[in-house]
Amino acid sequence: MEPQIGISKQNLQKSIAFLSSVLADEMTLYIKIRKFHWNVSGNSFMELHKLFENQYKQLEASIDEIAERISKLGGKTIGTMKEFSELTRLKENPNKYPSQKDMILELLEDQETVIVQLRKDITVCAEENNDAGSADFMTGLMEDHETMAWILRRYLS
Repeated sequence: MEPQIGISKQNLQKSIAFLSSVLADEMTLYIKIRKFHWNVSGNSFMELHKLFENQYKQLEASIDEIAERISKLGGKTIGTMKEFSELTRLKENPNKYPSQKDMILELLEDQETVIVQLRKDITVCAEENNDAGSADFMTGLMEDHETMAWILRRYLS
């Protein structure tokens, strides 16, 4: 059954498309953080190993919530690496194993990219799609990413 929640079918589809891109970004970032968690080494190994673990666990919860939000709006949730790679707005760097500082810089850049994209998506969802629920949901995600970015930025200060 299609949801009858005061949002047109066309606007629901737009919100689902935004949320699918957000999901792809979250999955890409999750995979990057896992890679860095597995490969970090050096003086701050354990601290960064734990930091990366905390961040990917936070993303695990967000990923599930995004998938559920898509379903609530009547959409089907993407779920393959091909779909994620086609929709993500982040860049992967295969076969590269950066230093601790470069890991943090790369993750900070990705976090900030996600934040900027979410700000744009939030505005469109609220103002054009009449979807305050998705705008509010994405605002919470954006705030989580702002916190993760802030923590990473502190390591570079």
